[in-house]
Amino acid sequence: MNDMIKILKATPLDINEIGIMFDDICDYLSSNNNYPKWQKGVYPTIEDARVGISENALYVAKLDDRIVGTMILRHKPEEGYNQAKWPTKSNYERIYVIYTLAVHQDYWGQEIGETLLKYAIHLAKEDGCIAVRLDVVKGNYPAINLYKKCGFKYIDTVSLGYEKYGIPWYELYEITLIH
Repeated sequence: MNDMIKILKATPLDINEIGIMFDDICDYLSSNNNYPKWQKGVYPTIEDARVGISENALYVAKLDDRIVGTMILRHKPEEGYNQAKWPTKSNYERIYVIYTLAVHQDYWGQEIGETLLKYAIHLAKEDGCIAVRLDVVKGNYPAINLYKKCGFKYIDTVSLGYEKYGIPWYELYEITLIH
């Protein structure tokens, strides 16, 4: 884990920088291998960041005072999560779900994503959670490899209702925090 990376709760002062980062990532992905199938103006957007901040759930990764990554941690799943046979049984008061894990492409390979995931796991343990869950577009191999490296286990493949965006299947992952 990179000790130079600071993970902080996002504030309204961060909103414009986050919006620019999301647009930069989407622009890059539109002309490269777009594993997550993100689309500028569709997802992720500055509005997603605003909602995350309003819910007190958006975290930013900063390196040299620049926002280089984000994630949202909520106790609320996507509707499609109900289709899976999760190994841990609980309502979502004791489970975090990671959304919008994003790393600016200029910082890929610098442990930003890994640091965000490890922070989410640490925070979940502190908050007495029993698991952390996430979903990933089927075929997003860079993200899947990162999740597995950080201890997440594949659970199921489901539809989350995003077929109109050309994304019919998502893989669900979980890391269990109790044994």
